[in-house]
Amino acid sequence: MPTTDDPHDEARKRLSARLEAFEAERAPKNSTAAQAFTGDGFRFLGEVVGGVLGGTGLGWLVDRFMHTQPLGLIGGLLVGTGFSIYVAVTGAAKRTKQAMEEAGPLPPVPDDEED
Repeated sequence: MPTTDDPHDEARKRLSARLEAFEAERAPKNSTAAQAFTGDGFRFLGEVVGGVLGGTGLGWLVDRFMHTQPLGLIGGLLVGTGFSIYVAVTGAAKRTKQAMEEAGPLPPVPDDEED
């Protein structure tokens, strides 16, 4: 003799299966490209901020020991900013070259020029 809970158990199982499928569909896809992009962004930010702050700190130390109050700080700020820009540009060029190598050759573009 079947119990009265049997239809409810089947309905619960079907509902659970549908809910699991829905959650799996909605779950964010953790792609390695997105993670690499985020990591590169934080690396870029660290290089820029670190270069500027490092140059400013070294300029302040020069001012402190050589008693050239604003010149060392200003010079360190400029040198740090320049170094940060150089490091950021070379790093971006290297990452761009790496991404182009991974992508492979570009597909040919059809010629739409009329003769």
